Amino acid sequence: MSFDGLHPDAPAFFRELAVNNTKAWWTENNERYLAHVRGPFEQLAAQLEPEFGDVKIFRPYRDVRFSADKTPYKTHIGMVSSAPIAHYLQLSESGLMLGGGVYDVPPAALARFREIVDHPRLMQELGRVLEQMDAAHLAPMSDDALRTAPRGYPVDHPRIDLLRLKHLAVGGRDELADWMWTRDAFEIISDSWRSVSVWCAWVAENLGDLVIRPDRSRPR
Repeated sequence: MSFDGLHPDAPAFFRELAVNNTKAWWTENNERYLAHVRGPFEQLAAQLEPEFGDVKIFRPYRDVRFSADKTPYKTHIGMVSSAPIAHYLQLSESGLMLGGGVYDVPPAALARFREIVDHPRLMQELGRVLEQMDAAHLAPMSDDALRTAPRGYPVDHPRIDLLRLKHLAVGGRDELADWMWTRDAFEIISDSWRSVSVWCAWVAENLGDLVIRPDRSRPR
């Protein structure tokens, strides 16, 4: 079945789930989830795969083993392309979040990234890539960024915000909009993922061996 857009009921589903996050409510609304949330995501994934490779849709269940929050279900749905340098898309009650790169970065790869950021010549290419990300309304993900400079770098470094990053991923958000419920959503999301591909290509070229084989201290 072709992708005709995300379903306009999906945000309402997650909004209601947020205040009724129980197995009983989920069971009562499971068919709604399959038809209005997961179904369109599966159709979208199928259309993205020829260009971006295999796409996995995440299960709706939360891992509560080590969390104080024991609510059983995620209040969003997400998909990811083939790891380790991946594209990501998430739909929730507030809209879309998309991006990609490497979220869990091996220490050697992060160390090499910081060396590149610190090196004026090597930083030039990365700067051009970041300018393309900014033009596409994407920015480095600063979740869990260090509060101060990493060891060996001054706190007044001119690119301290990049040095503090712990994830080598970019992302952006789109608030709920009418285009999401139409066929136009495929082209808009595809274009955004193509922009993410520029970032993923830079990571693969400069850090790929350290990401894929984190036991190696430097790429060959």
